[in-house]
Amino acid sequence: MNDPFADIRPYRDAEVPSVLQRLLGDRELLDSIARLRLGKVATLAPALCRPAVRWYLGRQLRAVSDVHGMQMVIKHYVEKVIEDTTAGFSVSGLEALDPARPWLFMSNHRDIVMDPAFTNYALHRGGHQTVRIAIGDNLLTKPWVSDLMRLNKSFIVKRSPGSGRALLAASRHLANYIRMSLQEERSPVWIAQREGRAKDGVDRTEPAVVKMLAMSRDKQVESFGEVVNALGIVPVSISYELDPCDGLKARELYLRSTTGSYAKAEQEDVASIARGISGSKGRVHVAFGTPLSGEFADADQVAAEIDRQVVSLYCLHPTNLYAYRMLHGDSARIPDNLTLEAGSCSEAGFRARIEALPAEHRPFALAIYGNAVASKLALAAAGDSAPPC
Repeated sequence: MNDPFADIRPYRDAEVPSVLQRLLGDRELLDSIARLRLGKVATLAPALCRPAVRWYLGRQLRAVSDVHGMQMVIKHYVEKVIEDTTAGFSVSGLEALDPARPWLFMSNHRDIVMDPAFTNYALHRGGHQTVRIAIGDNLLTKPWVSDLMRLNKSFIVKRSPGSGRALLAASRHLANYIRMSLQEERSPVWIAQREGRAKDGVDRTEPAVVKMLAMSRDKQVESFGEVVNALGIVPVSISYELDPCDGLKARELYLRSTTGSYAKAEQEDVASIARGISGSKGRVHVAFGTPLSGEFADADQVAAEIDRQVVSLYCLHPTNLYAYRMLHGDSARIPDNLTLEAGSCSEAGFRARIEALPAEHRPFALAIYGNAVASKLALAAAGDSAPPC
């Protein structure tokens, strides 16, 4: 009866059957799947397609009775995405983390869905619990989208709850939920290092995210540094050889640069999600860092350490080096320890990819890849060496 986080938490096992029944009766969901699988036929005759889609979906979900069962269905699709859209999936650093400890994984943010999906898959494959995933309510545009996300251990981050007072209350509510998940329910959590993707390829933690997490502390008995250590924050660095959304991001960055603003089209995030899932990604690497510990005085210090680890652990692909040289000239000096031999995309293929974009968008697309090299070089100049992938 007492469920203070009912408005944001994932669904529990006992709720799964009724949610699945609701989804099987949702016309918008059935029509969306029909358009995805059947194309124009579904657009011309949606009423005729729904029974077939409902049967197909029911067959896929017939053995699902709890959250774990739902995640095993999702695991199958993630493995298919890896097989069909990547040239290899690799993981590092996970062996150093105690699987019995519920960590707070804070990652860089390049793709809306695949960042937490790849992190989750790496954890599952490595014998760790799967995570509860923070997702902004701006992405939950339809009730069925919210249902699907919450079936997969997603919890809701309220982006625009209203007044400043309401925002403060929502932030504290979220912080308390995350801490309760970690320390009482012993469930690990995934959260991005910033609100929104790093569309320019510069991975930087927003101190506001750290400040939100610290709102769970009891100021009477706990210091800021103590709450940071108690949360068990583990930086995660995800890298893609190819970004399926590079053209979309470059267009947005160009318009922001030339007009000073950018207005998203309706369902633009949905289109980005679809492209991020189905588009070619080349090689993908997920690197897990070292849990944060020590004396942290404020959110800026925490953000700086997360940034250091994310940049240091980021696995450079040849595409990053191609882009950096295309931006700065072929003579641009890159230390040997930043180069990689392996890659699925040739330099000629990468150049063709960039040249297929409008000329005015190309510098922004190159920066999406090249800024990872610039961040590595800046870190090296500060005396921090980058480990190989």
